[in-house]
Amino acid sequence: MDSLKIAVLPGDGVGEDIVPDVLPVLDRLAEIHGSVKFDWRRYDWNCRYYLEHGEMMPADGLDQLSDHDAIFLGAVGDPARVPDHISLWGLLIKIRREFEQVLNIRPAKSLKGIRSPLQDGNSFDFVVVRENSEGEYSQIGGRLGTGADEIAVQNAVFTRKAIERAVRYAYQLAASRAKKVTAATKSNGIIHTMPFWDEISQQVAQEDESITFDLQHIDALAANFITKPHTYDVVVASNLFGDILTDMGAAMMGSIGVAPAANLNVNGKWPSMFEPVHGSAPDIVGKGIANPMGQLWTAKMMLEHLGYEDMGEHLLGAIEAVLADGVKTPDIGGTATTGEVIAAVNAEIGS
Repeated sequence: MDSLKIAVLPGDGVGEDIVPDVLPVLDRLAEIHGSVKFDWRRYDWNCRYYLEHGEMMPADGLDQLSDHDAIFLGAVGDPARVPDHISLWGLLIKIRREFEQVLNIRPAKSLKGIRSPLQDGNSFDFVVVRENSEGEYSQIGGRLGTGADEIAVQNAVFTRKAIERAVRYAYQLAASRAKKVTAATKSNGIIHTMPFWDEISQQVAQEDESITFDLQHIDALAANFITKPHTYDVVVASNLFGDILTDMGAAMMGSIGVAPAANLNVNGKWPSMFEPVHGSAPDIVGKGIANPMGQLWTAKMMLEHLGYEDMGEHLLGAIEAVLADGVKTPDIGGTATTGEVIAAVNAEIGS
């Protein structure tokens, strides 16, 4: 039997409400399949840790995480006490950058038991591949001057290597899905980086003509997400465009509380990190109503990444069955508590 060492970072807010109760579900799943055992290693690095120590993680935090098979994160952020740029750059983004988690993968699909806010939102199933290391989120730039003459400059940085990597990964996904890749662009308005993105994307597309490829301007693509989401399969986008599109995908599903995400290291040097999209949601902390489905679906992505696809599909099937039975938290029209939903998924796994 395999043993997987998983770093568990519940983080802040609803992450602490959800993550500890999700781990026994995964243990139950592992027991049923009999192929793996989880070695959970908990690290309580969060905004509370920052207030006590002046840093989001200890100086050797990355060294402590580096020998794990994966990182299972709950949420980061306590904006009332710690500014977001400190909490995010001190933990989440630091891990992403230092561990070369260069791709962010976020699926979105219509789920049984959840009504999409879209009028025709019952038939979509797509994945967004977001370039996660550069683009519009580079740290190059600064502020100059004062008063009326003050300016701010933010440089977007795009490299051939990163673009090729993102598009090729999108092609790998599409090969096992509906064989269609859409690349988000804005080359009609951004005159240097986006034509570069288009050129390299098209070059990669020529390597496999069995996959249908097209470029869509981000504004039109966003509109099409709303009006015809069923036409998309795999969407590849720059850091900023991917960030926006994936939150749209979560909203299209009916709640950001159900959306999962994976930050992937693709060279095998460092662990990948898996986190739900919903954030720390400080307004509902401790109320017992946080939606655990995003964390559970995130666990499914982690299992698949580690090579346990059958366990991942088993878990997603249980999630959808529980939703179809109407066991849901208030954000998606139900009355169940966080604990009741997790218990229902655990029962469904073993049924």
